[in-house]
Amino acid sequence: MTNDSEIVVEEKISGPISVWLSKNGFDHIPLQDDHLGVEIIKITPSNLLSIVEALKNDGFNYLQCQGGYDEGPGLNIVCFYNLIEMSEFKKDFSPREVRLKVFLTRNGDLTVPSLYGLFRGADWQERETFDMYGINFTGHPHPKRLLMPEDWKGWPLRKDYVQPDFYEMQDAY
Repeated sequence: MTNDSEIVVEEKISGPISVWLSKNGFDHIPLQDDHLGVEIIKITPSNLLSIVEALKNDGFNYLQCQGGYDEGPGLNIVCFYNLIEMSEFKKDFSPREVRLKVFLTRNGDLTVPSLYGLFRGADWQERETFDMYGINFTGHPHPKRLLMPEDWKGWPLRKDYVQPDFYEMQDAY
């Protein structure tokens, strides 16, 4: 039994990918697995490229999804990556997968390196994440808005975003 002043923290046991990253000298923090049992790993922007490159060389050769989300007003903006090992699929075979998360301070530096050089499929996904959340991807070959007009102010999917009362479309001609 615990009394009201004690806080019970569940320790996260490193999964196989986290153990592999540790053996190879990569700095990271294992998080709780997701609801499907997929391993989630917290990394920093400074080690994103080296970790993703190492994982790609270890067989995680498909960037299934890249995106972002807002934890709430005053909280972090999160950039996430879902990597899968694509190989011969069999009926009763599940591929290896891992989810990487980079937590960025809302009022801090919202910059991470682009994965475009490793996965060409990151192109539009990173552009959409920039467009909706304001995360900048250094090294991206075409860093501009994808969904919103170029002169749009703000990041529409942030939870503290205030919808403008009026937006005047510029002539397209």
